[in-house]
Amino acid sequence: MSTDRVIEILRKAYSDEIETVMNYQTNAIVLDGVRAEEIKESLKQDIQEELAHAEQLGQRLKQLDARPPGSSEFTARQDSLQPPEDSTDVLAVINGVLDAEEDAIATYRDLIDAAKEANDPVTEDLAVTILAEEEAHLTEFRGFQKEYQDD
Repeated sequence: MSTDRVIEILRKAYSDEIETVMNYQTNAIVLDGVRAEEIKESLKQDIQEELAHAEQLGQRLKQLDARPPGSSEFTARQDSLQPPEDSTDVLAVINGVLDAEEDAIATYRDLIDAAKEANDPVTEDLAVTILAEEEAHLTEFRGFQKEYQDD
């Protein structure tokens, strides 16, 4: 497998991270209610991590003599992470976060496989590191989901 596939997945992952930042930021602003505070705080913390992921992915693209996509190349895909009509519908946001994290995990697993095949241990290592952080987010939001479904 060529470096082209690695670059393609890196570019997708970069776009996904930027979209996640936008949606986490919006949801952290629009959610209302006492019960939303913990979720909003978690989203705000995750925004910083997701931005760092985008930075790392962008730097890796540059090292591979490629570039991260700009806004004109961007296609929004996170339908389930759009802010809910009801600003107190915290569970809708939690479920959207779970969808986004599951998608990110699948992308980073693909990147790990592609990097292995392209004999690119640097990209593979980066993808493994980010994968671990995305899995931690998933676990945290699964816990939130259990709490909210039990009520």
